[in-house]
Amino acid sequence: MTTSTSSFLQRLQHASRTGVITLESAALLVGAVFFALGFLVALIIFWGRELSITGAGSIGMYAAIGGAVVAVLSVLLGRYVVAREIGMKTRADGLKMHDDRLRWYDIAAIALAYASTAFLGWWGVSSLLELSFTGAPVFDFPGAILVAVAFALTAYICFLSSASLTPMTLSLVLAIFLVVGAFASMLTATDAHWWQDNLSALGMASNDSSWVFNGTVIVAGVIVTIIARYATSELPVGDPKAIRRRHVVRIGLILMGIFLTCVGIFPVDKFFLVHNTVATGMVVSFGIVVIALPWLVPSVSKVFVTLGYIYVAVIMLVVIFFATGYYNLTAVELIAAILIFSWIIVFLRATAETASADEEVVRL
Repeated sequence: MTTSTSSFLQRLQHASRTGVITLESAALLVGAVFFALGFLVALIIFWGRELSITGAGSIGMYAAIGGAVVAVLSVLLGRYVVAREIGMKTRADGLKMHDDRLRWYDIAAIALAYASTAFLGWWGVSSLLELSFTGAPVFDFPGAILVAVAFALTAYICFLSSASLTPMTLSLVLAIFLVVGAFASMLTATDAHWWQDNLSALGMASNDSSWVFNGTVIVAGVIVTIIARYATSELPVGDPKAIRRRHVVRIGLILMGIFLTCVGIFPVDKFFLVHNTVATGMVVSFGIVVIALPWLVPSVSKVFVTLGYIYVAVIMLVVIFFATGYYNLTAVELIAAILIFSWIIVFLRATAETASADEEVVRL
């Protein structure tokens, strides 16, 4: 860690002791630092040049790539500040678990999710501006200002979000990341008619943007394993039997994340059998967890259990439609993916409600 960064953290720590700084103020300070650094670097690079909005060497490219780097640094800084309780005198870490902890690869996956979202987001904004200001040049000084603003906004949002992360907001990060990554891979696909084959066609080597799809799926799979651990850590474990049941639920959810990661690691054009096996395994794991949930977690809401049964029934229905030639495989994969990820997000909330209800019963 650099001397300037250490000095910045020491100031935050001193401010937390004296009670003169809040998390919001710290986020604004981080944004201001990245604004200044971004402006100086961009001005040096852009000096004397006339830039385009998008394309190689454009302000859009610098904002996207630099924004991704700033996002990673801001997320890591936010998590470091929380872990060290610097500037967080009255705020507890929202990602603490009763029986587990975040590993380095968990933090890396979260940082990559933020970075990918920042990269694709700023690239999308620049593409939209290019369509709005067709052929318009950007000069060095205003270009440096624009890039600096992008860095500052990215740093502010990512630092504040990472320092305030809870399991629920983490699930929202996963949802946003999946949507941005999926649309980016679809819009940049080499084959405009990829949907006639299947969703996994976006990850084939013949697609120039296959790295976007595969990278999104890999990182999303790791985040699913994180969410799985948080979701099950709230489940009641009053006796050894309940502990075993919770472990079964956790293993099932973690398997879903591992299978999802493997979908990106093994593209369908190079590892056809393995790819299809892990993709099927994810759906099967989901079905088993949903069907067995009332026995594994008897205190879970019956409304949520019914919702899970409906989701499984819909997936089975679209599979039948595919087998009869009514739907193509892309439609089946999209529907199944949307249902599974939405169920995981709601499951996180359902387990939290279950834990709260059990605590109220104990107090009574």
